[in-house]
Amino acid sequence: MKNKFYKYIQELQNKITSKLEEIDGVGKFREDIWERKQGGGGKSRIIENGAIFEKGGVNISSVYGPLSSEMQHYFKVGDVDFFACGLSLVIHPKNPMIPTVHANYRYFEMYDKKGKIMDQWFGGGQDLTPNYLFEEDAKYFHQVCKKACDEHNSTFYPKFKKQCDDYFWSSHQEEARGIGGLFFDYCKSSEEMSLKNWYHFVTEVGNSFLEAYTPIVEKRKKLDYSQANRTWQEIRHGRYIEFNLLYDKGTLFGLKTNGRTESILMSLPPHAQWIYDYHPAKNSEEEKLLEVLAHPKDWL
Repeated sequence: MKNKFYKYIQELQNKITSKLEEIDGVGKFREDIWERKQGGGGKSRIIENGAIFEKGGVNISSVYGPLSSEMQHYFKVGDVDFFACGLSLVIHPKNPMIPTVHANYRYFEMYDKKGKIMDQWFGGGQDLTPNYLFEEDAKYFHQVCKKACDEHNSTFYPKFKKQCDDYFWSSHQEEARGIGGLFFDYCKSSEEMSLKNWYHFVTEVGNSFLEAYTPIVEKRKKLDYSQANRTWQEIRHGRYIEFNLLYDKGTLFGLKTNGRTESILMSLPPHAQWIYDYHPAKNSEEEKLLEVLAHPKDWL
């Protein structure tokens, strides 16, 4: 399974980066191939200062070795080995009217010291973080997510949509990071879903990414914006950074397993602001966004 899934994310990385370069027209992904001392490595592809995309990364990794004592405590296991592979992407557009997007599709195995698999599961998801709220975009993104889920189980979309809203909640700011999407983890073999079934589900979601995001980019990329719009975007970038460094499990797992710091922190936007006690004008488009972030809604 691990070989099969790693081959899939290699192909998905090629597909996504090619399409995003085509849309941008100017920016190209720079590729870094890296190795991890304890075992494994990855391939990071970063785009910067493009015509459409200001900063972004589409990274894959495959890492393995002894699980650190800190992660043993987290998983409530003893001295075990692990294997983890996945694709992680974050795209920050230049135009504030185009939303930031994040996605992750991953697979994990845990072994005893004889090399026997003790546990294995899939995880991942995809979510949208707008600076300005276009309700039709939010509905469209969620419709594509629901379609991918419904191919496998009609209960998946409402379940994983709620898990996404819960996961991307910044409790210190009392707001969601964005307008959500899907989040799922510890997807293990059961009577209802075999590991093979989970593979097909996760790859279905992965294959839906470009369909979910690129039409929104195409629709919004020519909209005019002001410096005030850019300032608001940078304030929202600040909130994005807060979430990633305080709560995001992928960021924390990568740093605690001695992953490549540059690849892990590629999710951070290039420009951000923290303005003391900032509040947008009453009844403004900015306030409209905050109202939705404070009260996650059912887009469908």
